[in-house]
Amino acid sequence: MLNAPRLDGTDPFAATVRSITEPDPVHAALRAAGPLVQVDAPAGGPAWIVTDNDLAREVFADPLISKDPAFAPLCWDPRTAGLEQTAAEQPSLTTLEGSEHADLRHAHAPLLSARRIGEQSDRIHAIARKLLTELAADRTEVDLMAGFTTRFPLTVLLDLLGIPLDHLDEAADACRLMLSGRPDAQGSAISALSRLAAAGLGEDCRGLAAELRDRVPAHTTQEQLQYHLFALIFAGQLTTDAALGTLIAYALADGPHPDPVGGASVDELVRETLRRHPPAPFSLWRFTTTEIELAGTRLPARAPVLVDIRGINTDPARSPGPDLAFGAGPHYCIGARLAQLELRAVATVLRTDFPDARLILPLTELRQASIGGLQGSRLTALPVTLHG
Repeated sequence: MLNAPRLDGTDPFAATVRSITEPDPVHAALRAAGPLVQVDAPAGGPAWIVTDNDLAREVFADPLISKDPAFAPLCWDPRTAGLEQTAAEQPSLTTLEGSEHADLRHAHAPLLSARRIGEQSDRIHAIARKLLTELAADRTEVDLMAGFTTRFPLTVLLDLLGIPLDHLDEAADACRLMLSGRPDAQGSAISALSRLAAAGLGEDCRGLAAELRDRVPAHTTQEQLQYHLFALIFAGQLTTDAALGTLIAYALADGPHPDPVGGASVDELVRETLRRHPPAPFSLWRFTTTEIELAGTRLPARAPVLVDIRGINTDPARSPGPDLAFGAGPHYCIGARLAQLELRAVATVLRTDFPDARLILPLTELRQASIGGLQGSRLTALPVTLHG
């Protein structure tokens, strides 16, 4: 029986600041150590990180490896570890497993299917166009990370869910608070976004919030339904925000674009941005529900396991095929199609409506920062001129 190698001298969970074009040495170090690497978990004790594509897909599909925090190490403080409540305390798409997860996913899936999201394409493009046009009219130079990358996905989500847009400023403030790194920030931000979700469940609620209410399992409480909406808003904004900044930076990196770019080129830009800069560098925590063997290493029950999404996506030896930007297996991101459409919409609108848009700084001078833990990196600023 093998022992997984330890990663010493490098903290994969440390806060970082670096250039957008600077490779992240952590993922290369993890990959070089082996397919399964032991590290020190931020909440204490050992954890194991998967760095191999095939092994990652095995982990994502293994019923003996659960996302339910009920199986977390007993020594972990849930707040310190950034864990959700257990599935028994608060059922959710991210913590339920088996048939209960399948039932809840079945309630969500038709609302975010390829057909339903495709029907929203014109509307989502129009939202991108409106927000960018307002910014262009207001000033010559604009930092798109200061407002646009937060407000655009939030506007799309509130519009789709049927939540009044007069809650947008409150939602944007909450999302910025989540990224502040302050110890008390997460709780305050979650409370604000939970109030926002409640606003979508009034007597006159409409849109996807109303449809989800009618589709969830009959035993779902109002509080649980509110949490499902909160999760859609939280996950849909946080990840798209980070990806948007990187996408726009690369879209404008070569200066003005005098001719519109066809759909295929935009699609390739979106795919490559998500592959090289996935919004989540690691998966969420998973835990072994019993003693298991993984890559020749015997892991005890309650062993914390992560998948190194960014390291696997950028592995030079990886075979062509789908990447792991949105995960894999039963918990594959249910909002993937919406996120991809939002990114395509922004890239398309920039290149058709703002052909002279350009970065004010060279691409190499743009900085990205992570507050550490499992959080991905986000550009600290994205100064552009939309009219050249």
